[in-house]
Amino acid sequence: MTDQASAPEPENPGITDIPAEADLPGKPTSASRTTLSHIMTHSDTNLLGTVHGGVIMKLVDDAAGAVAGRHSGGPAVTASMDEMAFLEPVRVGDLVHVKAQVNWTGRTSMEVGVRVLAERWNESAPPTQVGSAYLVFAAVDADGKPRRVPPVLPETERDKRRFQEAQIRRTHRLARRRAITELRAQRAAEGFED
Repeated sequence: MTDQASAPEPENPGITDIPAEADLPGKPTSASRTTLSHIMTHSDTNLLGTVHGGVIMKLVDDAAGAVAGRHSGGPAVTASMDEMAFLEPVRVGDLVHVKAQVNWTGRTSMEVGVRVLAERWNESAPPTQVGSAYLVFAAVDADGKPRRVPPVLPETERDKRRFQEAQIRRTHRLARRRAITELRAQRAAEGFED
């Protein structure tokens, strides 16, 4: 055992020509936070008469993409959707508000947290949370190559909690990827062709 800490796993292996993070000033969470609002119509429904989950997922991706682009100062593409929870059904006539913000940043990627709220368009009751999601975006240049993103600067205690939770989700994503890669290598060594 040595006193040396092991090198952290690279976020995007093979990326060596991206300038150091110190080159980019940080941006506060509020700089890119956004809300996308949309009224649900009959064309948004599924066979049960409620709004199709895919419609909500598209709104989530649209809002998260806008936030990622704002924060990174250019194009950003969806790398993964970590989790999408549907908490309540959304109905025709509901006014849906999709609230998104950058929770965490790496060298070239960002986690965007999204809350989905719905309210009846003709009532004054407060909106109800109907869903939430976490997406990972990668910032890309004009050639589609990864590019650096500014570090996010959490401003409130809630932002700080979201930053810490995002770090936990990232650790779990990397551990899951590593475990799956090791399992596939083991199966290949045993002669299984998956």
